[in-house]
Amino acid sequence: MIERKSNPPQGTPGGLEEQVQKKAARRRWAAAQKKRTVWFGFGMFGLIGWSVAIPTVLGAVLGIWLDRHWPAERISWTLSLLFVGILLGCINAWRWVSRERKFESRPDFRAESIIDETKK
Repeated sequence: MIERKSNPPQGTPGGLEEQVQKKAARRRWAAAQKKRTVWFGFGMFGLIGWSVAIPTVLGAVLGIWLDRHWPAERISWTLSLLFVGILLGCINAWRWVSRERKFESRPDFRAESIIDETKK
């Protein structure tokens, strides 16, 4: 014989009511985030690009100036500060992306908190 699994009661985790509440909470949150359009994504790409480009260019310019005023025999200030600028720019971009990723992961957190509040 084939046993059929019955649906869990409404109060148990994984029930239909809880799933519907989670989806509704996610939709409410997504509707409130109308400012996040395709243009927002393009702007984010541009922001990350500039956050790497500006420190890189500043490092190169400062390195060129140092090489002209205080030339060193063993190291090139331009290459050294160019590398430092790239490193600082990448760290800056990484911080920005991780902050946005935390914000993007909030719908599940917020949906869970809304569901928990409705059960109280």
